[in-house]
Amino acid sequence: MYGTIATLAFVGIEARGVEVQARISPGKKAFAIVGLPDKAVDESRERVRNALHAVGLGMPYKHLTVNLAPADLPKEGSHFDLAIVLALMVAMEALSPEAVAKYAAIGELALDGSIRAVPGALPAAIGANALGKGLICPAACGPEAAWAGEHVDILAAPHLLSLVNHFRGLQMLSRPKPNLERPPPSGLDLKDVRGQESAKRALEIAAAGGHNLLMTGPPGSGKSMLAARLPTILPPLSPEEMLEVSMVHSLAGELMGGKLCVERPFRSPHHSASMAALVGGGSRPKPGEASLAHLGVLFLDELPEFHPNVLDALRQPLETGEIIIARANHRIAYPARLQLVSAMNPCKCGGGLPGESCKRGPRCRADYQARISGPLLDRIDLNIELPAVSAADLTLPPAVEGSAEVRGRVIAARDRQRARFEALGAKSIRTNAECNGQLLDRIAMPDDAGVALLQQAAGHLRLTARGFHRVLKVARTLADLDGLEQTARVHIAEALSYRGETLRQGPAAA
Repeated sequence: MYGTIATLAFVGIEARGVEVQARISPGKKAFAIVGLPDKAVDESRERVRNALHAVGLGMPYKHLTVNLAPADLPKEGSHFDLAIVLALMVAMEALSPEAVAKYAAIGELALDGSIRAVPGALPAAIGANALGKGLICPAACGPEAAWAGEHVDILAAPHLLSLVNHFRGLQMLSRPKPNLERPPPSGLDLKDVRGQESAKRALEIAAAGGHNLLMTGPPGSGKSMLAARLPTILPPLSPEEMLEVSMVHSLAGELMGGKLCVERPFRSPHHSASMAALVGGGSRPKPGEASLAHLGVLFLDELPEFHPNVLDALRQPLETGEIIIARANHRIAYPARLQLVSAMNPCKCGGGLPGESCKRGPRCRADYQARISGPLLDRIDLNIELPAVSAADLTLPPAVEGSAEVRGRVIAARDRQRARFEALGAKSIRTNAECNGQLLDRIAMPDDAGVALLQQAAGHLRLTARGFHRVLKVARTLADLDGLEQTARVHIAEALSYRGETLRQGPAAA
């Protein structure tokens, strides 16, 4: 007796098709699962056995073999439970092969036969549709899977018995609906920040072009406050970006109640985070904070307190927008097109009170900032110093211009960038920060006066090739904020001013 059904294995954010084959043959009673299963898959034998008893079916007193094909693809996670039990039920002739042939199944079984939620329902639904099949998933995952599109057949079952009754025509499982609920507004606004007008300007430039930003200042100068308000001036996610971000969060099990990610992510890990936590990986690889910040913001507060090796792991994804996790038997890629925003004190002591300097002298500052490597600093486009906030600043009236006004200018600048890249046939590029190579020279090279200033500054400030191009990117964003097609000398000058702190620490390594 033989039964089969499709399921899916996750490799990065890609859901690859897996065929679950079950055979019941004469011989000594045994239950074997083969096909590179991990511990969670191997333990599914007991969950499947008890779930079958819960619906009134006993395990045959024969030799049971379940094969997960292809056999050379690692199978990880408890979501294989449902497919295994359905393949066995087909082999036991409790279900007809035709009933399950047009579906792929994911779900974890409880001992009472209920079907528990699992991560990855959204990419699983998209992957099943690519195989030309519908998806059987837990009821709790139904609203999430429904975002794959109305053309995808979704069966969201709360219990194994309800699924059996559906296939037998005794009850009908209705198609789940996407959860359209939006999160409540954060209540944060740039008007909350008193003073720090130059920092607000840098924040606007970073939002408009997707540039990386480092804020240096004494405690209480408003670094974390400014960073927390960056999402309030970023443009909303497009429908395609919502799906892209939600697939990563779905794999990490962070889509609550089937709600799609409608706001740009803002991730702020503690400085004790490990490399696996920040960039992903582990014995069972999962997306890290960098991937969870895809198309959003990764905020690293107290930047020098992170382990240097952990910070340097961000160097490649900041350039490529992708994180590659290589293992001996497989290779996983996670998207990580993020905007890095970081904050730090001038030195270990914090920089002292307003008007005071560090009592330990320049050595304290140098030792503290040396924990950040030159190549990482070279990848930061905007490097600003925030002065201490005085009592006079705090008594000022709230700013007239808030997040809404700044966001309007940011959206207008992003629209100009998108239209420009689409006209040049580079639709995959969203922001100036992502542009490289000949295309950057074509859209960002300034007028003659700007070129002369850039050449002079490159030699005087010892700009690396990467630093040279990042100055061009920031200048192009400044021109977009001004609504100009040509980058001018004034834009080059302002862009160069934002690299001063990085370059005062010495030339960055390539």
